[in-house]
Amino acid sequence: MNRYAITVRHWWVAPAALALLVVVCWTVGASEVPVPSLIGGMGSAQLAYFSPVLIVLAVMYCLERQLREAEITAVLSVRRFDQGAIVLTAVLAHAAGVVVGMDIARNVTLLLALGLVTRRLANEATAAAAGLMFLIINLILGRAYNPDGYTTHTWWAVALYPAGSLTAWLVAVALLALALPLALSGTPASRR
Repeated sequence: MNRYAITVRHWWVAPAALALLVVVCWTVGASEVPVPSLIGGMGSAQLAYFSPVLIVLAVMYCLERQLREAEITAVLSVRRFDQGAIVLTAVLAHAAGVVVGMDIARNVTLLLALGLVTRRLANEATAAAAGLMFLIINLILGRAYNPDGYTTHTWWAVALYPAGSLTAWLVAVALLALALPLALSGTPASRR
């Protein structure tokens, strides 16, 4: 079963994507990308803000690769390997978060949860796109301005919370804990 996880599922791609995330954040992460704002004018976001999508793409790629006959006859459920690999990916993202920023690690956890639920309802491609759309919607609709002129975030824009926000961490971890058993409990809707 270990060989299956490595050769068929390609779970080695997730740590490689984390390494790519670190390289992207170090090299071009501080580059600004223009983002429209509904409250007026053009805003901007650092390119590193969008880097958690790389991890979601890698995890969805690994989950999509499967041999049904081998999984049906396996003694140990492949879902256990998948859950372990997803949790390990989130833990490794937090280890990388020390280098690239803990807000990015939190957003990886948040987007993994969103991606797993979306995968259950649709498919892997939709799950990766949902993570990107969630980040964009948070940027466009989730910003607010104080009377002092400073930009803040609305209560629901969890991806925009500062790295030290305990509320955002609890929401991200709770969503991942709820998404793991739900999303890996069966086959995605596109394969039924």
